[in-house]
Amino acid sequence: MGLMDIFRRKPVEARSSGAGYTAAIMAARQSYISGASGIGELTATVQSCVTLWENAFALADVQGTDFLTRPVMALIARSIALRGESVMMVTGDGLVPCSDWDLSTRNGIPRAYRVSIPEAGGPRSQTALAAEVLHLRIGSDMVAPWSGSAPLRRAPLTAELLHQVESALRDVYRDAPLGSLIIPLPDSGSDDMETMRAQFRGRRGSSLVVEGIAQATAAGMHPNLGKSPDQLSPDLSKSMTGETLEAARDAVAMSFGVLPGLLNRGTTGPMVREAQRHLCGWVLQPMAELLAQEASAKLGASVMIDVGRPLQAFDAGGRARALAQIIEAMGRAKELGLSADELESALLSVNFGGGDNLS
Repeated sequence: MGLMDIFRRKPVEARSSGAGYTAAIMAARQSYISGASGIGELTATVQSCVTLWENAFALADVQGTDFLTRPVMALIARSIALRGESVMMVTGDGLVPCSDWDLSTRNGIPRAYRVSIPEAGGPRSQTALAAEVLHLRIGSDMVAPWSGSAPLRRAPLTAELLHQVESALRDVYRDAPLGSLIIPLPDSGSDDMETMRAQFRGRRGSSLVVEGIAQATAAGMHPNLGKSPDQLSPDLSKSMTGETLEAARDAVAMSFGVLPGLLNRGTTGPMVREAQRHLCGWVLQPMAELLAQEASAKLGASVMIDVGRPLQAFDAGGRARALAQIIEAMGRAKELGLSADELESALLSVNFGGGDNLS
């Protein structure tokens, strides 16, 4: 190696690990990773709804593939709940989650992806065709049908209201002089008054005020009227904070398909079951069907996903009664000598069979 070769040597490039500054920058991108402004997700209401989605998908029955494991299903549900879409790279070992992605389209249909796959030392980029990527999206718009939108992105005002109310209540309980009083006492020397003030102990001692009779009289509080100590705690009932918080919480829950009655402290068992049926029937099962269709197209097998059966999101007593009546009807049809085709025709007439084409 010559002298000039020493100066031509390229410096060693040092890269930061996932636990350093790069990770902090990535964590700051909440406006892109989740929600509309990255603040609604901080509330317990949103996290409870996201947990319901996540656990329901983790319990779902999956037929036709081994790639949609329970951890993968939970990751997909959490991603679509907070981001509105989920991208998984199809590999020989299974589905690999992607933390970030870019894509190219033709006629609004994705054709190729450039994805970032998370690793312990930092993400790595990889390009793939659309057939190699499992892309589930909800709440798509006509302007960008290749991307999805999270429930909070579709209801940013409600999420902002919930965040502001909870933040205001947090600040009140942190800074307001709760439990502090203005106590009128007989006048005495300044040293005695200072000693009396020092006797009060509490977390909000700086807000505890002791004033003399003369000060109370000058303020319009005559000592002979037997004035009770003045309360410094703010009256939050006049601000309707409780009603506002409850309304915002219910609206956010509805944006996730969770009936507000499920969050009511006075809810009962039937209401809980109805809320589960509503969540599974109108929210989770349609998304499961979208995922099953996408998986069937990308994995080369007919995939079926059922959310309702594992969650028991149905009226068990009603189904038992319906089964008993069906068996009784079949026995009656056998007594009357009806053929299988005639029985099938009767079932189709009341929309009990497939392909009835009833309008």
